Amino acid sequence: MNLKEEFVRVFGAGGEIREYFAPGRVNLIGEHTDYNGGHVFPCALTIGTYACARRRDDRILRFYSLNFPEAGVLESTLDDREYRKELGFSNYPRGVIVTAAEEGYEAEQGLDILYYGTIPNSSGLSSSASIEVLTGYILKDMFGFDFDGIINAKIGQKAENSFIGVNCGIMDQFAIAMGRKDTAIFLNTATLRYQYVPLVLNGVKILIMNTNKKRGLGDSKYNERRAECEEALRDLQRVTDIATLGDLDEEGFVLFSDSIRSQTCMKRARHAVFENRRTIRATEALRDGDLEQFGRLMNESHISLRRDYEVTGPELDALVEAAWEQEGVIGARMTGAGFGGCAVALVREQYLPVVMDSVGRAYHDKIGYDPTFYIAQTGDGPSRIG
Repeated sequence: MNLKEEFVRVFGAGGEIREYFAPGRVNLIGEHTDYNGGHVFPCALTIGTYACARRRDDRILRFYSLNFPEAGVLESTLDDREYRKELGFSNYPRGVIVTAAEEGYEAEQGLDILYYGTIPNSSGLSSSASIEVLTGYILKDMFGFDFDGIINAKIGQKAENSFIGVNCGIMDQFAIAMGRKDTAIFLNTATLRYQYVPLVLNGVKILIMNTNKKRGLGDSKYNERRAECEEALRDLQRVTDIATLGDLDEEGFVLFSDSIRSQTCMKRARHAVFENRRTIRATEALRDGDLEQFGRLMNESHISLRRDYEVTGPELDALVEAAWEQEGVIGARMTGAGFGGCAVALVREQYLPVVMDSVGRAYHDKIGYDPTFYIAQTGDGPSRIG
C-alpha cells in the first residue's frame, strides 16, 4: 500500500507530505506494575502504526484512518481542547496535540494526518499508545520541537490519563518511544531508570496469541484495579514508609499486609509487589541465559494475574493453559491490561507449527472461535520513513 497516494486521495495534493512509523509493544513480564512504581520488561515490535502528515496554513486538524474508513475525515481545530466522543479514534492524536501544547510544545498550524495501523485493534499490543507516540513524533518533526523519547512518552501517557480518561502507567508509551531492535527494556517505572537487555533467545521465538476478544481499557476494570492498589498503598503507608507498592519486597509485604483493610485490595497489592520482584528475577535470568527460569516466572505471573488481580478471564486462561500443555513451550502468560487481548509465549522454534495448531484447536473447542497467532519480531522506536 502506498500511503502517500492514499493521503492524496483523502486530503488532496499539494504541500510536503511526510511519512512516519511507530511500533507496537509486547510486555514479556511485569504486568500492572507500571502504575505501582514497579519494574516492567517490554519490547517494541515491527508491527505498529504508519502515518502521513502535512502542515496546513490554518488551525484546522483533519484526521483519517484507513482502519476506520467508515468514520470518514474527522475534523477539529487547535483551539478545541475538549474530548469529543463523536470524534472517535482522533481523540488520541488530539489528546497528544493538546497535551504537548500544555507542556510548552504548541503547534501554530493545523495538520492533515492519515493513519494506518498493523496492530490488531483492542489486542493489548498498544495500538493507542502507538498512535500517541507517533503523533508526538510527528509534532517534533513537523514543528522542530526539542524533546526526546522520554518526554514524548510522558506526553502520550498524560494524554491517555487526562484527555482519554484511562489511568495507565508509563510502560506502553515508554516502550514504543524508546524501543530498540533485538532488545527488551528493563524499566523502573518509579524513577524511569532503564536498561536495554539483549533478547538472546537461541532458537526460541516470542509467540503472540490473540484471543480475538475485543476489549476497551476505558470501560474495563482497569481504572478500578488502579484505585484498589491506591487504597492498599494508603493503608500500608500508615505503618511503613513507602512511596509506591514497588518499594516493598515479598518479606515486607508479608510483614505489613495485615494493615490493608480490604481483602480485595490486599490481593491486588500482593500481585503488584510479587510481580515486581518476579520481573527483576526474570531479567536477571535472561541476562544469565536461563530461559527455563524466565519461563517459570512467566507462568507464575499469569497465575497471579488470574488469582490475585483477576484480569485474565476465560479466553486468556484458555490460551495460556493450552500453551502450558504443549511440548516446546518454555513459558506463557497474558500480556497487556487483560480482559481479552493477547497472551505471549516463549516457544522453541521447531515446535511452533504444532503449538499453534494444538493451542488453536483447544481454544476453539473451549471458546467457540479461533485465536490468531503472530511470531513477534522486535523493532525500533518511532521514525520518519519518507
